[in-house]
Order: sequence, then structure tokens, then C-alpha cells
Amino acid sequence: MTQTARIRRMVLEDHLCPSGLKAKALLERSGFTVDDQPFHTRVEVDAFKEEHDVKTTPQIWIEGERIGGYDALRKHLGKDTSGRPTYRPVIAIFVVAAALALVLSWSFYGSSLTLRAVEWFVSISMTLLAVQKLQDVERFSTMFLNYDLLARRYVPYAYIYPYAEGLAGVLMVGGVLWFVAAPLALFIGTIGAISVFKAVYVDKRELKCACVGGDKNVPLGFVSLTENLFMIGAGIWVLLKNLVLV
Repeated sequence: MTQTARIRRMVLEDHLCPSGLKAKALLERSGFTVDDQPFHTRVEVDAFKEEHDVKTTPQIWIEGERIGGYDALRKHLGKDTSGRPTYRPVIAIFVVAAALALVLSWSFYGSSLTLRAVEWFVSISMTLLAVQKLQDVERFSTMFLNYDLLARRYVPYAYIYPYAEGLAGVLMVGGVLWFVAAPLALFIGTIGAISVFKAVYVDKRELKCACVGGDKNVPLGFVSLTENLFMIGAGIWVLLKNLVLV
């Protein structure tokens, strides 16, 4: 049988509650028959809050039982993923970087399957990952100091790292100043790989990775190690390309 749900939410002339819209949509997607009872004035909202002793709307009932607001509804339906370890931020960056690399290669060379596409994928990934860190360098540095071996000995390195990664990535995207980009990527990538390997596989520590900034629940592990392996590979390739294969 179809379950029923009732929702009280704000649909005012000057404010349409986003959480109310999301709650109603979530209930409908979950197969509920929704009795939508919107408020149209602030007086109605205030009276409702006082009557039910709540501070916020929307408020949802399922089969007569009050669940609470939107966040409570997500938990009740098993949709709440906040606080859980996830690789989604890193995967999203790699997927977007791959798409950009393939499109650029097709645009410039008439084919997506080129060596330049691989180079662009790695360098664009580095650049996007650096942007995540640069949004809040202070928070990133705090998390980074949990495991990076060089940063623990020289704290300013934790602040330098995002800029160094971003610079190396941008230079590699453009294929310029290889003599700066390659050693830089090789250096920070090697230190990072050793640090992650020691923390995860030697010390068996369960930490969050700072690879996408300092506010995500990305576990420190193989995917985190991939960022550093990319930089090592890119650094070696650029050096070989310009010093040996020319």
C-alpha cells in the first residue's frame, strides 16, 4: 500500500522555502502520497511554530508520526550520507578532467584518443585538485599536517603545496616552462606518495585526505595516492619528453 505523508512548508509571497520543496520532491520520489499544506503568511508560520514547539519549517509527518524537518526526513528514509566516507569529490574531479581532456584533444587534433589527451587529463586533474585546496588553505594545511612528512618538519610547506600543485598543473596544461613544471610535480608528488603510503599501509592510520581541501570526507588511501602518482608520472614524462625524446 502507498504510504501517506503530510508536509507543512512556507510558500510565502516573498519566500519559497527550498527545504520544503526538496522535502516534498523527496517524498514523491520515494512513493509517498503527499498531503501538501503550505503556509501563505508569516502569521501562519509563527502560529504553527508556537503550537508545535518547533523552530523551523518544513515539518513532515509520515502515517501520522511527526518526522521533523528535511534533514530528519533524509535520515528517516536512509538518504542521509553526511559524515560518511566517500570518494565522490575525487571521482567527480577525475571525470570532469577526463571529459575536458577528450574534448580538447578532439578539438585540436580531430581525435580524442591521443597522447596529448592523457597529458591534459593529468594536468587538468592537478589544476582542479589545487583549486579545491586553494578555497581554504588554512583548513587544508591542518588536515595535510596529519600525514605529510615534509610538512610536519617544515610547516610552511603545507601552505605552499596547493600553489605548487596548481602552478605545475597550469604549466603542463599549456605545455610551457617544462623545466619548472616537471621538477615541481615530481618533487611534491614523490613526497606526497611516500607520506600517504606510510600513513595508510605502514602505520595503518585511518585519516581523511586533504586532496580535495579540508572539508570533505575522502578517506586517505589508494585514490588519494593516485593524485601523487599522477604527478610523479607527469613529472617523469615531461622530463623524458623534453630531454630524451626531443
